[in-house]
Amino acid sequence: MSHNISIQKVTESKVSNIDFNNIPLGTTFTDHMFICDYNNGVWENPRIEPMGMIPTHPAAMALHYGQAIFEGMKATVDANGNPMLFRPSKNAERLNFSADRMGMPHFPEDLFVEGLKQLVAIEQNWIPPMDGSALYLRPFMYADEAFIGMRAATHYKFVIMASPAGPFFTKRIKLWAENKYIRAASGGTGEAKAAGNYAAAIRPTELAKAKGYDQVLWLDAVEHNYIQEVGTMNIFFKVSGKFITPKRDGSILDGITRMSVIDILRDKGCEVTERAITIQEIRDASIDGTLEEAFGTGTAVGIAYIQEIAMGETIIHVSDKSPVGLEVNNTLNAIKTGKIEDKFNWMIKIENQLA
Repeated sequence: MSHNISIQKVTESKVSNIDFNNIPLGTTFTDHMFICDYNNGVWENPRIEPMGMIPTHPAAMALHYGQAIFEGMKATVDANGNPMLFRPSKNAERLNFSADRMGMPHFPEDLFVEGLKQLVAIEQNWIPPMDGSALYLRPFMYADEAFIGMRAATHYKFVIMASPAGPFFTKRIKLWAENKYIRAASGGTGEAKAAGNYAAAIRPTELAKAKGYDQVLWLDAVEHNYIQEVGTMNIFFKVSGKFITPKRDGSILDGITRMSVIDILRDKGCEVTERAITIQEIRDASIDGTLEEAFGTGTAVGIAYIQEIAMGETIIHVSDKSPVGLEVNNTLNAIKTGKIEDKFNWMIKIENQLA
């Protein structure tokens, strides 16, 4: 399907004011944003315009009933300076999976990808060139109908904004295994990237940080025993030479980095099993010396190496090194920057002439 995206550019870019070696996390935004409106059952008026405020009625339904979903992805540049996107169609699919769960309309997947391409082509000078850095892209959709009442909205906005980002975690991280609060339960919204999932995680995460930990290790809602995710990441463990990661059971996000890491590990000859994993199993593996390494995977972080996990007063020492995790991270970054062959056909090159 062909989409006519109207484009209004700023008269002067702010990019010359940015120090790419010192990027404040999540507070710097590019010059433009992509917007599309849903009215009368159709998406209309796709456009790129200068970054700015969006007028919102106080009764906008997203503010009252939480119909809001988002995606996260990154644009990088290859050795020739070409902007690149990593598996954008998977983000488009997942956005619509989230939309289904939250009672929201699908967004056309081809328009999702085309909007990203056009925006990144315009903002390509905002992509940091350093290893581990990228232009973070945040597509999101929310209900902007002015109505107080419990039903699906009939008006929505879809927006893509962009923010340059440096490496996320630069040190090994320590986790707090949470045994009171939960992230998600089977039948809930854990598989969706719904805004409310993250709101519910804020207080327990702040409590964990107050104890000296970097992130929460989320456990299941019933027994507080089965491992789900770590912070906003999926998680992998290497035990007795083999990798295990929690299987998707309705409460775990289908991470695009997760699925890519599984492919990379298997391509490198590693055995990877998706199954239920208990915190006690990981503790036992630490005690008997078979726990070799663990890492979180996510769009923002890439790979985050895990040093230890606290179960109350008990400390599970994971490892001080993550050799396979480091190799996977380097492979991912090299694919994203065109330094090695993209044998999986994950990368989409954006033609400079789009801008």
